[in-house]
Amino acid sequence: MTYDYEDALDYSSRWIDLIHKNEFPTVDEAHTIISESTHNFAEYYNRNWLEYRKSVTESGDWAAVEWGGSGAVFKDVLGREYLDFLGGYGMMDLGWSHPDVVSTVRAQLERSPMPSQELLDPLRGVLAKLLASITPGDLKYSWFGASGTEANEAAMKIAKLYTGKTAFIVGVRAFHGKTMGSLSLIGKSDFRASMGAMYGGQVYHVPFGDADAVEKQLEICEKVGIGVAAVMFEPIQGESGAIVPPDDFWPRIRAATKKHGVLLIADEVQTGLGRTGRLWGVEHWNVVPDILTVAKSLGGGVMPISAVVTTEEIFHPMMYPNPFMHTTTTGGGALACSAAIAAIHITLREKLWEQAADKGAYLIPQLEKFASQYPQIYEKITGKGLLIGMHFKTPEIGYKVASGLFKRSVLVAGTLTSAQTVRVEPPLIVAKEQMDMLLDRLGDTLKEIGSAV
Repeated sequence: MTYDYEDALDYSSRWIDLIHKNEFPTVDEAHTIISESTHNFAEYYNRNWLEYRKSVTESGDWAAVEWGGSGAVFKDVLGREYLDFLGGYGMMDLGWSHPDVVSTVRAQLERSPMPSQELLDPLRGVLAKLLASITPGDLKYSWFGASGTEANEAAMKIAKLYTGKTAFIVGVRAFHGKTMGSLSLIGKSDFRASMGAMYGGQVYHVPFGDADAVEKQLEICEKVGIGVAAVMFEPIQGESGAIVPPDDFWPRIRAATKKHGVLLIADEVQTGLGRTGRLWGVEHWNVVPDILTVAKSLGGGVMPISAVVTTEEIFHPMMYPNPFMHTTTTGGGALACSAAIAAIHITLREKLWEQAADKGAYLIPQLEKFASQYPQIYEKITGKGLLIGMHFKTPEIGYKVASGLFKRSVLVAGTLTSAQTVRVEPPLIVAKEQMDMLLDRLGDTLKEIGSAV
């Protein structure tokens, strides 16, 4: 292997200078950044990342490189504006660069970016207290990581420690993360099949929204002597396309888990903090889980942070006899906690869950009108609040819709494993005028596609 420290110094120095620039790059600088970005992704990060981004590549503008943003609008390196109706897959609930979050993080950055890990870091305690104040029921103790999959891994360990059991019941088409434990719970072969053996305990997948199937699986496990640690579901499936379960699903699985002495985990990584029109997704059905995980928007779109919240009783094995049973050096650092404290404050101050409910009540019927108008294009519209799925007849149509919207400066996205579904997931602070702009541009896109279908 050839080392080139001088080249690395020069290259990093040039990019540090660019990072420090307040103004947009010149046109020549922008073209250089575009060229470098596509080269670096292809040669050093992930070539197929470029090739897969069909909403961009099919629009003939595959070199778009994001540079900055505010609210529900971001700009690429050439200064072109786009409406953000993807929201970082739920990370940007507060929009791009919310000034209150940025200023809070900046203030903490100047004081102390990371804790010693040995003394008491006050912000970690503050955030834990805040989460105890706003989560359902008697959820009280928190553990912090940096990503949703870390939170779900921790939730699995907590469930196993508390119950002494090893099996999990989860949903088909579920998405819980891609580290090995949470990957074992994913309900899609696309991510699992090539990995071979995963979590050693039993994992049982049942159809999402089918309470009968959950009840039956719990009964079977009890009869054959398989100890189930927890049942785990997203309140509304996100990656699968904003799939809302029947209204009896969550109340029935809550009752069934209590009957069989099994914990209930709510994966609120995407649905938490207002996205679906309630502060927590499970609140649509007045259910209190035993363990709740949250990530994505917890960092206010500024810092990565995730949390697991559970009761004092269930958390006890994480404290005694070994308080270091599950730790991470960087999870719950001071900068991340400061961002989360600010994000919670803004969410409560602005009652963003109410905004999400109102805006979803406006947007979803408009999308349903398009579905009725173009039955050859659409299958259905699903979702609650501002977690919305547009389901199309084929993956190719889904790609064309995403591409057509990108041509019209609107960012949405399908997913590799559900390409016929395009999620509409804007920041919760999106304005009505911006929603109307989406609808106008979507109408033009559907008209163009409809004439060819």
